This record gives sequence, structure tokens and C-alpha cells, in this order.
Amino acid sequence: MKDILKVFKIGGGVLDDEAQLRAFVREFSQVLGRTILVHGGGKGASQMLQALGIEPQMVQGRRITDAATLDVVTMFYAGKTNKQLVALLQAAGTNALGLSGADGNVIRAVKRPVKDIDYGFVGDLPADSVDAGLLGTLLEAGLTPVLCAITHDGQGQLLNTNADTIASTVARALAPAYEVELHFCFEKNGVLTDINDEQSVIPKIEPAQYERLKTEGVIAAGMIPKLDNAFAALAAGVEKVVIEHALNINAPVKTVLCRS
Repeated sequence: MKDILKVFKIGGGVLDDEAQLRAFVREFSQVLGRTILVHGGGKGASQMLQALGIEPQMVQGRRITDAATLDVVTMFYAGKTNKQLVALLQAAGTNALGLSGADGNVIRAVKRPVKDIDYGFVGDLPADSVDAGLLGTLLEAGLTPVLCAITHDGQGQLLNTNADTIASTVARALAPAYEVELHFCFEKNGVLTDINDEQSVIPKIEPAQYERLKTEGVIAAGMIPKLDNAFAALAAGVEKVVIEHALNINAPVKTVLCRS
């Protein structure tokens, strides 16, 4: 029987609020067993860009990352945000180790090809991009890897990579060795039928139901890429995907995605 591994991805809204971040860390540190934490950068990177006179550019929720933007998001994601999160986890009793994709060659990406849009220094993740052996070694040593949204191409180039995609790819890579649960944590109690009603949580979603909810417009906008990643992870061997509130990860109210 495989050991359980829980991979958590934390949303930017929690990272932007110090009180919420500390509350999440307290909740996360109560999770038993092996854990991995993946994070992006929240609004702080855009604020830092603007302070430096660089206008942030977003297309369909994805950041255009030119050379100047890459310098800033690397400092913010792999530096300030990652190390602040690691320090808070240490204070809460979780022995965390902060990593970018370049550290230990743990996540190697490929630069996104230019099609309709040139995203710049943005990384996509092929199936073999994650060093599952290294992560397994860290987990067995009692460490919690904390992965930021900066990867590399193996040729000396850093790349900005979507944190949801990193979490999903890491979960899939470790599925052969562990019974993996993938948790997407953000500012809502789960997937809602009414975005303005926190009590309208859909407790369980299967693939056919997901397609129907998208067609009906119940699920739209920013939730679709997150759920697409989630169902791809399930199809690749991840045991369970959970969408939940970052401040209530130990509470029963959440959305669980199922293969069938």
C-alpha cells in the first residue's frame, strides 16, 4: 500500500494578505503525513513591476514575461515570497525547503513557442519535467518542498511557469510512488454554483458533469484552467483532487473531483 502524499497549491489572494497567509500556514502545518506546497506570487509582483516603471502585461490571465519582467518575478517569487513562506512554515513547526525549478534540477521546462501570442520567457512542462526521485528523497527525509513558479530550461535560462500547472505536473509525477491528493487552495469554499453564495459549494464533480456545467456557464472564467489541470491529473493517476478554501483546509466543506 502506497503512502499518502498531499500536494497543495496556494492562490495569490492568500499570499497578498499577511493575516490570511499566517492562518493558512497554521492550517497547513496541522496536515499529517508527507506534503508539498506550490505557490505563485499574487499581486505583489505586479506592484513591484509598477514601482520599477514596468507595466505588467496579462493576456487571458497569463503574464507576458519579457526579460525585465522575468528579473522581477524571479526576485519576487523565488526570493521574497518563497523565503517568507518557508520562514513562516518553520515557525509553525514544518521543516520546509524552498526551491525553484533550477534547484537540484527539480523542474525543467521548455520555453513556450510563439503562436498567436508571444508570452516571452514562459515555461511549459513536458511529461518528464519533474525529478520525482529528488522530491521523494526530500519527502522521505521529513522535509516539505516549497516550490515557486520559476523553472529553468537546463541551458541556463530561467522561465516563469504557471503555479497550477506545476502543482498538477508534480502530483502526476509522484503518483506512481505515492497515493497523491492534489489540493487547490484559494479564497472560496470550493467550486460554487453561485459565485456570490459561499454556501453553494458543489461537493463532487465528475468529468461528464464538469462538461455540462461549463456548457451551462455555471463554471467559467478563471476556474476552467484550474479544473482542466485537475481532471488531467486524475486521468494521469492522481487519486483525488480537492478545491477548497485556503483557511479551512481541515474542514469538511470543499469540492472533490472524481474520475467517474
